Amino acid sequence: MNDRRDIPGQRGGPDEPEESPELARLRAEIDQVEKAVARRIDPGFGAVVIAVAVLVFLVAAVLPWVGPASGLQILLGQRPAGAAVGPLPTVFAFAAVLIGVLASAIGLMVRRWGMAWICALGCFATTIVGVLSIWTQQTTQSHEPGPGPGGGLVLAVLAVLVLAVQWLRIAWSRPATSPTAGMEQ
Repeated sequence: MNDRRDIPGQRGGPDEPEESPELARLRAEIDQVEKAVARRIDPGFGAVVIAVAVLVFLVAAVLPWVGPASGLQILLGQRPAGAAVGPLPTVFAFAAVLIGVLASAIGLMVRRWGMAWICALGCFATTIVGVLSIWTQQTTQSHEPGPGPGGGLVLAVLAVLVLAVQWLRIAWSRPATSPTAGMEQ
């Protein structure tokens, strides 16, 4: 069914002679280029939004996240004395740097659909961990309120949320490709 000779009006049908080896090589090369193009993304203006969101996250990493501890201090394990940092802000810091910064940079460089999906799903999971990090800073086991999240932690979670939305839009926008899409013209 996918054989081009079965499509009415195409060369190589039952009444047509076989195509030359040179034409067959050209057709194979065109098919190969079509497959390569179908695996690539074009983020357009989304690339600028992703770059700005990464920059906002990097700025948020130097702001306080938990008490006086900045996101960079949490990431590097250099917590100030008296700063009670739970495991979730630490996991969020590592995930946000690995997925939000590094994977986003790699995704924009390689421009592959698979990497766009990895970035989208990774940023979504990192956002959930970030929201849970904020929640753990607001609650305690006693009836007293928690110390609350720092402004940097909230800004970092919002930046990763923007990354998740942008990567999801890019990954979801893949056009439908079919073997006969170009033959209908």
